[in-house]
Amino acid sequence: MNTGKLLFAAFTVLLAFGQAGCNQPKKEMNFSEDVAFLKKHVEVIVLGQGGGSPQVAVVPAYQGRVMTSTVGGGESQSHGWINYDLIAAGEFGPHINAFGGEDRFWLGPEGGQFSIFFKKDDPFDLEHWQTPAVIDTTPYKVTAQSADAVTFRHEAKIKNYSDTEFSIRIDRTVRLYDRVKIRDLIGADLPEGINAVAYETENILTNTGDVAWTKQGGLLSIWILGMYKHSEKTTVLVPYVEGDEAKLGPIVNADYFGTVPADRLKVAEGVIRFSGDGQYRSKIGLTPQRAKAVLGSYDATRQLLTIVQYTKPEGATDYVNSMWELQDEPFKGDAVNSYNDGPPSPGVKPLGPFYELESSSPALALKPGENANHIHRTIHLQGDEAAVRTIGQMLLGVVE
Repeated sequence: MNTGKLLFAAFTVLLAFGQAGCNQPKKEMNFSEDVAFLKKHVEVIVLGQGGGSPQVAVVPAYQGRVMTSTVGGGESQSHGWINYDLIAAGEFGPHINAFGGEDRFWLGPEGGQFSIFFKKDDPFDLEHWQTPAVIDTTPYKVTAQSADAVTFRHEAKIKNYSDTEFSIRIDRTVRLYDRVKIRDLIGADLPEGINAVAYETENILTNTGDVAWTKQGGLLSIWILGMYKHSEKTTVLVPYVEGDEAKLGPIVNADYFGTVPADRLKVAEGVIRFSGDGQYRSKIGLTPQRAKAVLGSYDATRQLLTIVQYTKPEGATDYVNSMWELQDEPFKGDAVNSYNDGPPSPGVKPLGPFYELESSSPALALKPGENANHIHRTIHLQGDEAAVRTIGQMLLGVVE
């Protein structure tokens, strides 16, 4: 089975629904403009003090999704990619609704005998692929809110390809941090010439049923994906654990959509450099043996450094496998991924374009009443180019 072609087809469907409304803005919108658009269609919770301070926009109807953020108030740049076309259409499409956003809550695995995107005995093809409503169209309830945090809760039942049913509760908190906390997170003072916004989502998954989750019946994982505005000079930077492939396995999985051209993917000196220019559809992933608990990107056109930190338990090696096929190794999946959007075929418009940074929890073998916590933290630093690059080199090993 050609998994790359199946995934390619899936993103073609996203394209079809993303372009339907023809309302994508002609110019880059600032934070206030993005929020104003969203408020025409859905409730928006804005965290932050307003004025020229850092802010984030969160939408309960989209599973408590962080849609976008800014380092310096409403008139400043907005960092998240938003699907204006789909949102303006006001209707759900089949298979998936790609609303966009910098931090969205998902569950894995996508494919395989323990998939939650395919029903029992269905073929692994586009016609039968369906994103579960709990991570696609179902609103989450706000249970607590303050000026700099909001918490959501949702309970559901979900069944996988092997007919195992999971009773789950999702508790998701979005927290906005100040400059003092950012200094602690990056381990360095922020120079005056750098503006910053930092937030994290704490994602707790609880087994609310009376049966333990086991490898035999399949396991779930927490999967967080962020969609960002691209540029022709955006480079995704992923530090990796160096070492012998015989012991650690391949450094990077880059075969999701076929071979990535050499000028778009470079692996050297402990850092993977992957183009986030939105011009070539491609994806990479790292196993837990190779991934570190940090990845990011640098956009030279905006002097914007993005850092993602996430929970990576020491010693954890079982991660769900999302490939669209019956798998020999269903728990040998990736811990982190990055996707670069682009035309699915010559002359066809891309969905965004945008690029993604993603993290996953390990496969979760939870007993009744047990829960697991996965934190995905996003830090944007923007301003003085030399200062931004210095911090990027400290955290990621290189900035280009």
